[in-house]
Amino acid sequence: MLGEDSLRHEAREAQRSQAELQSRIDAADDEARAMLEELRELELAERRLVRESDELAPRLERQAEALARREAALDTLADTREALPPLQERLVERIEQWVENDMPFLRQERQARVVSLRSNTEALSIAERWERVVETWRAELAYGREMDAWRGYVGEGDSRREVDYLRLGRVGFYYLSPDGRAGGVWQSDEGRWAPLDEAQRREVRNGLRMARDRRAPELLTLPISQPLERAGGEDA
Repeated sequence: MLGEDSLRHEAREAQRSQAELQSRIDAADDEARAMLEELRELELAERRLVRESDELAPRLERQAEALARREAALDTLADTREALPPLQERLVERIEQWVENDMPFLRQERQARVVSLRSNTEALSIAERWERVVETWRAELAYGREMDAWRGYVGEGDSRREVDYLRLGRVGFYYLSPDGRAGGVWQSDEGRWAPLDEAQRREVRNGLRMARDRRAPELLTLPISQPLERAGGEDA
């Protein structure tokens, strides 16, 4: 009898262990399917990047946070791990195209940020690289909502001179000479600077004061650099 009780006990323990193992397997399968579904959703969102830029940044941020929490799970999901690098590379390519086709403000800084996404990535985990990609997206998207001013240079060679730059989101990009006698607006369609008249230069000067003093924006009467629909809704 003792032997039979022992066998029955062992059988019950074996059944319990098998049930627990099956539960863990089912949970892992559900996790894998959920993550792959999120990846498919992210790829669709990436194709609508510019038109839905305001919605994409928090969505990508949530994806990065979810991937960070599931880093341990990713180690056991070979298929998902293989799918992530190509998707990351497509996102990096989109950022690169955006920077190249956008108004030429802070171009060296922005290009360096893109280059960093492809540098020394071997030592990064998947979640860490996702975080870097998302941070770069957020930085680019923020440019569309900012008013900014800085001192820089315009022109090449003998015509190179110091100017003050003013950027109004992705709608207007201007410069003004320190003495206020020369100014220009970037024309995206033609890829060049067009001169501003005296009244327009005064408006740029007002815009520079607002940007530097962090004052509440006021109405500025200035030519725009590119159509509004392109600034917020055209693919890069």
